[in-house]
Amino acid sequence: AVIASACFGNAGWPHELAYALEDRFLETGHPKNIMHVHAAGDGDFGTNGHGECHWAHPGFLTKVITSHPGSSPELMKGIEDDWIMCWNQPLGTMLQVFREMGRGMPGILSKTGLGTFMDPRLDRGAVNPSSRKYKENFLEYVPDFMGEEYIFYRAYPLTHAFLRGTYADTNGNISIEKEALNLEMLAVAQAVKACGGTVFVQVQKVVELGQINPKMVKVPGIYVDYVVEAKKPELDYQTQGTFYNPAFSGEIRVDISEKSDWMPMSADKVMCRRAAMEIKPGFKCNFGIGKAQSIGSVVEEEGCRQRIVMISESGSIGGVPGSGLDFGAHTNIEASCDQGDHFSFFEGGGLDLGVFGLSEADKDGNINTSLLNGTVKGVGGFANISATAKHTIFMGNFNVGGAKCHVEDGKMVIDQEGKFQKFVKQCPQLTFNADEALKKGHEILFITERCVIRRTEEGLILEEVAPGIDMHKQIIDLIPDVHLIIPEGGPKSMPPEIFQEKWGGLSALMDQAEADQKAD
Repeated sequence: AVIASACFGNAGWPHELAYALEDRFLETGHPKNIMHVHAAGDGDFGTNGHGECHWAHPGFLTKVITSHPGSSPELMKGIEDDWIMCWNQPLGTMLQVFREMGRGMPGILSKTGLGTFMDPRLDRGAVNPSSRKYKENFLEYVPDFMGEEYIFYRAYPLTHAFLRGTYADTNGNISIEKEALNLEMLAVAQAVKACGGTVFVQVQKVVELGQINPKMVKVPGIYVDYVVEAKKPELDYQTQGTFYNPAFSGEIRVDISEKSDWMPMSADKVMCRRAAMEIKPGFKCNFGIGKAQSIGSVVEEEGCRQRIVMISESGSIGGVPGSGLDFGAHTNIEASCDQGDHFSFFEGGGLDLGVFGLSEADKDGNINTSLLNGTVKGVGGFANISATAKHTIFMGNFNVGGAKCHVEDGKMVIDQEGKFQKFVKQCPQLTFNADEALKKGHEILFITERCVIRRTEEGLILEEVAPGIDMHKQIIDLIPDVHLIIPEGGPKSMPPEIFQEKWGGLSALMDQAEADQKAD
């Protein structure tokens, strides 16, 4: 069987269906040799054992196609031990494949992935030895279609869908009003039905026909074969870390204007403030997983939330993005799109600014997010969004592995250097190609706790250095294999005001940007 699901961490994952399948295998040895296809990660990062982890048994789950296996620790162990084959594909591209499959198409053409490890001329997305040896290709390189090169992502041979909703009526129409995210339920159901497969949907409750507002139906009953009413609803979390929050599902609005637990002063807050300085009024912004998640909190603290639109790759628009295990959900969400439609917005060039974690960068400013210290993490939506955002920022500590630093008297103090540098001569894999982004006229910026680096046609330019940092000893000498261009007159200082306990300067910066726009 080839099972497709629509999930985002714990969101959308039908735990009782998944546990029942696991129980059957452990009791009888069947079904076996399952392939699981899911666009976003399916797991909880090890917090409660839910998600794809309870399918990670030798002989049961043997193949996975996904954008992000890293959210499921047990799955990762099977991949690293090479008894689960795994292929990485970009999140948004997988969503588009589902949608095309629904109308009987054999796949899609996309430029996403060119020049990265997902390119068929390189690793074709294979992440371990067994998947590299596997003869079947799920994509192919197209050197010339109407004068341009593409990757063709093939349709998946789906046999079943495992989905989760809130209510089903007696005709099988499915609603999702208590879910935090819309996801790609309909696209997956259509894809599986187009393959002649079977669609299962787990819901909290079955209600009479007419009790669901027709406009609230996410998956019409014509696509649904079986409805399973949950007997253990306590298993079904809204996000990786929250069981249920009605402010995430848009059922209520809460007051967040006087939040008492704003981000404490730290190196992370300095980086978030510096990234926020790149935001112009009216910008549509996506803040990725990791440190970038907290930029929304800084924007809110500065009283500027209404001047921009904050977006998450999950399909959430407006409000304040959740951080940590609530990534993808928004408090006081304004709109929730189908995740596939949302990525059409990204691919169409609608995103002004994308901020991502700085995982590993090479001497040319290319980025590796998929293979870190020998561990497979996955590309997620990063490959699609970073390649299409007009302004791309990579934000994170200059080095890791025991690194310690703090802010004191308006300066950055490095207490202990990390063992591993983020800037290296060559990355083992590429998930972002800087040259491809520059060809499109995009801006590329790296923000760390000690400096700001910009990638241009000339190379990596050291534009700013934090107060208290020795440019040579604490930046240049630590990365001898990476050439940093020093501007004439030397780098500027990172804005000293963002190293103070209270800032309050973002609104004025946005006012000036607005005035400059009007003057132009």
